[in-house]
Amino acid sequence: MSFDRRIFNFAAGPATLPEEVLKQAADEMLNWRGLGTSVMEISHRSKEFMEVYEEAVQDLRGLMNIPSNYEVLLLQGGGLGQNAAIPMNLMPLAKNGPKADYIVTGVWSEKSYKEAQKYGVANLAASSAAEKFNTIPPRSDWKLSNDAAYVLYCANETIGGVEFADVPDVGNVPLVADISSNILSKEMDVTKCGVWFGGAQKNIGPSGVTIAIVRKDLLGHCMGITPLIWDWSIQAGTQSMINTPPTFSIYMAGLGFKWLLKQGGVKVIEKRNQEKADLLYQFLDQSSLYENRVAKHCRSRMNVTFFLKDESLNAEFLAQSHAAGLVALRGHKAAGGMRASIYNAMPLEGVKALIEFMRDFERRA
Repeated sequence: MSFDRRIFNFAAGPATLPEEVLKQAADEMLNWRGLGTSVMEISHRSKEFMEVYEEAVQDLRGLMNIPSNYEVLLLQGGGLGQNAAIPMNLMPLAKNGPKADYIVTGVWSEKSYKEAQKYGVANLAASSAAEKFNTIPPRSDWKLSNDAAYVLYCANETIGGVEFADVPDVGNVPLVADISSNILSKEMDVTKCGVWFGGAQKNIGPSGVTIAIVRKDLLGHCMGITPLIWDWSIQAGTQSMINTPPTFSIYMAGLGFKWLLKQGGVKVIEKRNQEKADLLYQFLDQSSLYENRVAKHCRSRMNVTFFLKDESLNAEFLAQSHAAGLVALRGHKAAGGMRASIYNAMPLEGVKALIEFMRDFERRA
């Protein structure tokens, strides 16, 4: 099916991008900054591209208030790549051999936990698997080690639609946060974590670049087996360019940062995101056909999961919503049901259109 207008894209990632950003990229595609070529075709070490890189880093620092004692790395390999890089760079900091604590609240933190087992002891300090990842275990129930190098958690679980309202307190142990799906969606105190990481393909730009924000005292401790590309200290010393970086993705991320600054920054976008999520959850809570199964205190503002109480209607719901230009609402195969990802670039109008369609579908069901 083809459309003669822009759809409302509720995909979890790669996700919808601001139309303004896409238009600028299109306008600059063949002749970027008067060079007669695209940004994809110039050397990553050229003065022109280095300006793009440095400006993107500085804009991100400004948007997140990243202190000078943190490095900003623009890498490849996605969050899964960092699942390996994190234990290889940090586990040697443990007192009694490589060890770390993991808080598992969904598919992505579970993947992080399983990957870490290859490099040392990964202690499952808390898990909500028994609750089908519909909640976050109370902090008082966490079984943290006294000799872990770090504690890792996923701030927002894209698949299950579970989000931490605040950064958890784990004492003096470095905290590592996977923020792939809620980076720049709300204000975050960078100093509360030793490491923040996430892919760009949800709230920033297209897939291809992965952001790692690392406190400088955590650099330089990696295992001897660490591949060069995953050694944070080497990446920090070469401006993330020990090999050719994902230049187009960095350029697009830079445009995304500029767009967000133009909106008024993270504080403004946070209010907008809260309004979108509130509207959708309020509708779900009063519906007789749809339901959200996540505990209210940890509902995601980015990925709203829901189920039709009569699941025999699923196929028809997806077909009709797609025909209406409301696409990518099918839930992840690991969770089932439906999912509306309403990242920064999803306009309020898109959420209102979805609610109106769902209300009408419910009346006709």
